[in-house]
Amino acid sequence: MLTHATQGDGAVDVGRFAPSSTGRAHPGTLLAALLCWLDARSRGGSIRLRLEDLDPQRASSSHSRDLVDDLAWLGLDWDAVEFQSEASEAHAKALDLLEVSGRLYPCECSRSQIAADAARVPDGGFRYPGRCLGRALPAGGWRKSSESLRVRLDDSEVAVPSEDASVPVSYPRRDFGDPVVRRRDGVAAYHLASVVDDANGGVTRVVRGRDLALHTPTQVALQRLLDLPTPVYRHHLLLLERREGAKLAKFHGAVSADELRGVYSGPALCGLLAVAAGLLPEAREVAPAELLADFEWSRVRSVDRELAWTGSELEF
Repeated sequence: MLTHATQGDGAVDVGRFAPSSTGRAHPGTLLAALLCWLDARSRGGSIRLRLEDLDPQRASSSHSRDLVDDLAWLGLDWDAVEFQSEASEAHAKALDLLEVSGRLYPCECSRSQIAADAARVPDGGFRYPGRCLGRALPAGGWRKSSESLRVRLDDSEVAVPSEDASVPVSYPRRDFGDPVVRRRDGVAAYHLASVVDDANGGVTRVVRGRDLALHTPTQVALQRLLDLPTPVYRHHLLLLERREGAKLAKFHGAVSADELRGVYSGPALCGLLAVAAGLLPEAREVAPAELLADFEWSRVRSVDRELAWTGSELEF
């Protein structure tokens, strides 16, 4: 078990788990939550649950309630529960700072236009080619814009304070292009909301799946522009769905927590997830707190794990 409960200045470590409130938890959600929780609790730190409910088309209060309930069923507790939609004022202040520094510009590009003009990036998307870079904000500033807003990043290398090798040293602007920070519908975009909320929550450690590792340098670049602290990052294995005739994908579509709860108890599923992560040699009923005594990141698998839902059980 890790014994260093504080940072170098004596402050307690603060972690967070930040799922999107767009549906029920799935095995990947639950594994990520468990690893976040174990990281924080094993260090004697605190951990916050942040429900990312900004998407007006997909997020809902019922999804948020279900997620909270699913995580409690697994045996996880939180020192604070927050809703990202309640931080709109902080997101707006960050956009004000970016406007004052001359970094914001409106973007009229559609996804199809970007795809036609841009190169592929490692996550399968497209690098924004800077087509709208020279455009000015409308009179009245960013609040009067009906278009997406992007932030002009510096053309500089970004090295991320990371505890794993998933995060490359990269040039976020060259590699991915200037990111959207406010969507066309007026909602703060993922990168901006994430870094602002982490700073406001005093987050010092970000533990999340390795699928987000490529985008971490972009978030660190935003932190620098906004003069926000940079947490220490760690990216962990993913659960991949194994279906005959289909390529591997993040495990989320085949089974959700309501189905799992019809088959497993919380401790039973916690034991299966611990086996998937490499924390137990074989499945047994276990509460998250029982995993703390032996928890070390060196014991967590470094490679992704395949599994399948048969309709009546999870198979590894």
